Amino acid sequence: MTERTLLDAQKAVIEDFAMNKNKRDREFYSVDVGDSTFTVLKRYRNLRPIGSGAQGIVCSAYDQILERNVAIKKLSRPFQNQTHAKRAYRELVLMKCVNHKNIIGLLNVFTPQKSLEDFQDVYLVMELMDANLCQVIQMELDHERLSYLLYQMLCGIKHLHGAGIIHRDLKPSNIVVKSDCTLKILDFGLARTAATGLLMTPYVVTRYYRAPEVILGMGYQANVDIWSVGCILAEMVRHKILFPGRDYIDQWNKVIEQLGTPSQDFLMKLNHSVRTYVENRPRYAGYSFEKLFPDVLFPADSDHNKLKASQARDLLSKMLVIDASKRISVDEALQHPYINVWYDPAEVEAPPPKIPDRTLDERDHTVEEWKELIYKEVIEWEERTKNGVIRGQPTALGAAVIDSPPQPTSASSSSSSSSSANDVSSMSTEPTDPSSDPAVGSETDSSLDSHTSLSALACCR
Repeated sequence: MTERTLLDAQKAVIEDFAMNKNKRDREFYSVDVGDSTFTVLKRYRNLRPIGSGAQGIVCSAYDQILERNVAIKKLSRPFQNQTHAKRAYRELVLMKCVNHKNIIGLLNVFTPQKSLEDFQDVYLVMELMDANLCQVIQMELDHERLSYLLYQMLCGIKHLHGAGIIHRDLKPSNIVVKSDCTLKILDFGLARTAATGLLMTPYVVTRYYRAPEVILGMGYQANVDIWSVGCILAEMVRHKILFPGRDYIDQWNKVIEQLGTPSQDFLMKLNHSVRTYVENRPRYAGYSFEKLFPDVLFPADSDHNKLKASQARDLLSKMLVIDASKRISVDEALQHPYINVWYDPAEVEAPPPKIPDRTLDERDHTVEEWKELIYKEVIEWEERTKNGVIRGQPTALGAAVIDSPPQPTSASSSSSSSSSANDVSSMSTEPTDPSSDPAVGSETDSSLDSHTSLSALACCR
């Protein structure tokens, strides 16, 4: 090739590159959202900040193509270290796989950067919900609503567990609702596959919802999520946190003060140093669940579905079991009398997501390697979309808001008015892994700017 021909070829490449860059630049615009600048596709309009935290900034927006309101999360410095990069990759991969009405739906993924070299921002577009469970906890709910919300949590968890995914960070701010009583689980930054023999990190979930086996460094299985659900149900009944520990030691003390010191058989499962510490603590007899959750805390018994305080209390007693080997499973919880009135095989037995990479949690890469993997995922998503519609993927069960909640399998429907709620983010941005970010100093639920309120939930049956 002559020097002239080589120069012409290089010029053509540069011109083509410039043309693609200009075309891509025309697809995006920038807008200040709070203290951050969002550079988003022009299809997204009316951006409004609604949440911020260590993992990202969230705003609501209107999608002109889908003609619906959405939540857009800009990941915060996803490539600052290996932990953040791996978390971003994990969240993106898992969200692309799940497809269930009780799991938040991923609508779009994009980056405004034109090349791997320039790649630095990741935007996740998701369904926009009305509120997270923090607001619902303050409401006086009847048994139908309590039971139905819990049923939906368990359906979502079963869908994840069916693929070997343990969420690991279930808490009120990671569970979102619509005013029609539909519920979805979100935030997979800490979720991981269960098919691993590695000792799992104890810093996996906001302290108040942390299971005993996590506090004590025992490793854990899928029903670690069931303990978190039990803590959430208890909080919905009591309207306050069940185990409000100041640190992980105080958290353990709060657990045994209420539930009692576990048996010697359980203590023998601990490693020597942890067992020595636990055995040197004062022994507590604990309280009965009738004492912890007296009838006065519950709503009146249901005439429609025959739901009772005694059933809810029994379910709590099976979820809040210190010894995980004796704790109820998600399948058993779905069959519990307080839950199974809503049982629908299409919801409970939906095919589990297919995880393309079962070794995700054992993989170890440099920041640059994680960055390249994330970039490939984003580009792959863009290749599968055309005019905002995902190609080659079934319609997500959770992609649309249910206009009228499902009818019960054991009761006639009833009606109840519901006030409309302003849109609140479907994305949690609360820091959840203090071990990975020394700047994280709080584990309270502060993921949303609470300038909106959800005053009521529609009747669920």
